[in-house]
Amino acid sequence: MKAAVFEGDSPTLTVEEIPRPTPRRGEILLKVTACGVCHTDLHVLKSEVRFPAPAVLGHEVSGVVEALGDGVDTLAVGDRVVCSFIMPCGECRHCARGMDDLCEKFFAHNRLNGTLYDGETRLQRDDGSPLAMYSMGGLAEYCVVPASDAFVVPDGVGLGEVSILGCSSFTALGAVNNAELHLADRIAVVAAGGVGSSIVQFAAAAGVAQIIAIDVNDDKLKAVAALGATHTVNSRDTDVVEEVRALTDGHGVDVAFEALGHPSTFATALDILDDGGRAVVVGIAPAGSPGEIDLARLVRRSLQIRGSYGAKARRDMPALLRMVAGGIVEPERVITRRYRLDQVDEAYQALARGEIVGRAIIEMGSE
Repeated sequence: MKAAVFEGDSPTLTVEEIPRPTPRRGEILLKVTACGVCHTDLHVLKSEVRFPAPAVLGHEVSGVVEALGDGVDTLAVGDRVVCSFIMPCGECRHCARGMDDLCEKFFAHNRLNGTLYDGETRLQRDDGSPLAMYSMGGLAEYCVVPASDAFVVPDGVGLGEVSILGCSSFTALGAVNNAELHLADRIAVVAAGGVGSSIVQFAAAAGVAQIIAIDVNDDKLKAVAALGATHTVNSRDTDVVEEVRALTDGHGVDVAFEALGHPSTFATALDILDDGGRAVVVGIAPAGSPGEIDLARLVRRSLQIRGSYGAKARRDMPALLRMVAGGIVEPERVITRRYRLDQVDEAYQALARGEIVGRAIIEMGSE
């Protein structure tokens, strides 16, 4: 099969032929329909997130079940499925209490070592040398996924489009749930990329009273306005704190989502909070990035800071699919670019230059 391989010595991807993987017990082989182009992969490519190389990246995946490993009785060959980037083992202490987003095996085996949960990767080159897997390694024609992380897509829902549910929408839904939004809330979304766009969609669907989108790119701001943002602020040429307070009767917002992962946007999220407000930090920053906090204001104004890595796969992915089937969430409205697998490096270079509005996907072929 063809796969996009990251060698680890430069922020580029090269498509090459490697053996098709085989699923083991509790796993499935997925023929990939589409894989999202995500900033988290870009962090790995730029060596801002430590990960073994050579590797196959790609963690927003949808496709058709090609084969079943031993013991899999919840899916059938031919099922159309989507997967989340957090692949719950279903067995660790966190998964046992429904905290899939903290799965110990996922973080210990996959995020640290690029393997599945027996400590081995399913990918290798023709000479037998291993290739690490970032989540399922979805930037390939086929990938192996734990069956606990494959969710059947309803009939009538486009399979390629729902690939972005696995990270962009999944991360956004986790952030919205962690924020404990209320209908009368005023919120701000700092950074209007793929995740920020999805947060706006979810907040609008939830009936949030005021949604202020903040970014440096007018095209991105225009796109999120179409998704439900009630106000937009270009932070390149506007005093964000002053503008947000003007839009909120001088008070600030109840919830600020930070969706980029940068100290400056983290500071912005805190600065625009009303008393008692909640900052939900979603963006992945390079390891070791500090964020400054005025401790006196944090205490005296009863502010809250919440980290949010993702949603809870086994509970929230079926909910996401129901929302898509019901027309509440429309992932196709967030997707603005489509690439072929042989264009994968072009896609990530465009992402690095900030040219992609919303989300791009890599399409492997017809469903």
